[in-house]
Amino acid sequence: MTALDNALAETTIGLYKTECTRTGSPFRTGPFARLSDIEQATSSWVAWYNNDRLMHRLGRRPPVEYEADYYAQIRDDQPVAHT
Repeated sequence: MTALDNALAETTIGLYKTECTRTGSPFRTGPFARLSDIEQATSSWVAWYNNDRLMHRLGRRPPVEYEADYYAQIRDDQPVAHT
């Protein structure tokens, strides 16, 4: 693991702590009383983070929308244009 990998991991962990585990987070349904409560909140946050969050570098679009549009534009008989 390089220093850049470590920085990325620390940033993601910081986002997780701020957005998922804090009191009042939309990913929480109440206090964490059991391990399964943390697992459920984490699963919800990861699904949102990977699929639905708005990403600036994708034009403020969610990753799943961008990916769907990307593949809709590709045809088997044409090379993929990298942007």
